[in-house]
Amino acid sequence: MHFALTTEQHMIVDTVRGFVESELYPYEDEVERLDDVPKELADEIRRKAVASGLYAANMPAELGGGGLDAFDMTLVERELGRASYALQMLVTRPSNILQACRDEQIDAYLLPAIRGERHDCLAMTEPGAGSDVRSMRTRAERDGDDYVVNGIKHFISHADQADFVILFARTGPGITAFLVDTDTPGLSVRRGSPCVSHRGYHQCELSFTDCRIPARQRLGEEGAGFELMAEWLGSSRLAVAATSVGRARRVLESATQWAATREQFGQSIGRFQGTGFKLADMLTELEAAELLTLRAAWKLGQGSMTDQDAAMAKLFASEALGRITDHAVQIFGGMGLMTELPIERFWRDARVERIWDGTSEIQRHIISRALLRPYGG
Repeated sequence: MHFALTTEQHMIVDTVRGFVESELYPYEDEVERLDDVPKELADEIRRKAVASGLYAANMPAELGGGGLDAFDMTLVERELGRASYALQMLVTRPSNILQACRDEQIDAYLLPAIRGERHDCLAMTEPGAGSDVRSMRTRAERDGDDYVVNGIKHFISHADQADFVILFARTGPGITAFLVDTDTPGLSVRRGSPCVSHRGYHQCELSFTDCRIPARQRLGEEGAGFELMAEWLGSSRLAVAATSVGRARRVLESATQWAATREQFGQSIGRFQGTGFKLADMLTELEAAELLTLRAAWKLGQGSMTDQDAAMAKLFASEALGRITDHAVQIFGGMGLMTELPIERFWRDARVERIWDGTSEIQRHIISRALLRPYGG
């Protein structure tokens, strides 16, 4: 296991970082102010991402995607993580789970998504089923050649920008995945409550009322949705870890520059142990988080990543990001809380990483369960 990057991987990192700095950074303040990404801007970023080869880099090359492996995609996610989430998410769609498409679903959903012509969202969470996804109540009842869906999903990211939904619903004792166009009668999408984290990246509520879905739009076998979900969650948690590492790196760079140039009592504040030691702790945690993340990515590429590996990377990286951004606010002092600088935004945005894609408590449960299992605990 050797993490020295190849020439090609250095090129990937340089390409993505250059794109982030030139095409995403300039719009962060506007997105923060509007709590939205104007459609013209979103279309332009997606167009440039497609032209640069970054869009759908996670998808197989034979289908028109970038064909990057798990380790290379983690490098991409790390670099994209430096930017506002509302902007960076425009670059890497579609969802990996769409590779489960079969037959006519490929032409109707998968290929248009890879080309950037259609955009998906994933609907799993419900008001009463967050961490405990098995308790979801949205149901899909078979009726001839259709399924009829009733229920509510919430905290569904960027559903207001999606053309179709990857829906998980209960079918009998199991859970099944479906592809649902957002203009399907019986489905309504509305913006959820404003969030202090990741402004411009909206959470939505989806309501299904006697929503009729043709059986041909079922994704995978009936009752096999949980297996599809579990496969997606591992890579999703790894992506959260990678973006946390990227954002933490940007925060550390900003805090270090401030500490080196801000003077008090006749010297830079970085020379005081109270500040210098914070920087040392920030770097140490960042390096540890990156190593855990890259190790999990390497194992995913080898086909040996476990739920425990993904959980440890997501847990440590997201919590390290929280501590690093908090230290940064302290180093910047009062200016760290002013909207004139992005530090307060990094601090707010960091908080949600410990909640979505499985809370820190869920990750600890996964880790401890795997640790105790060999002993029958």
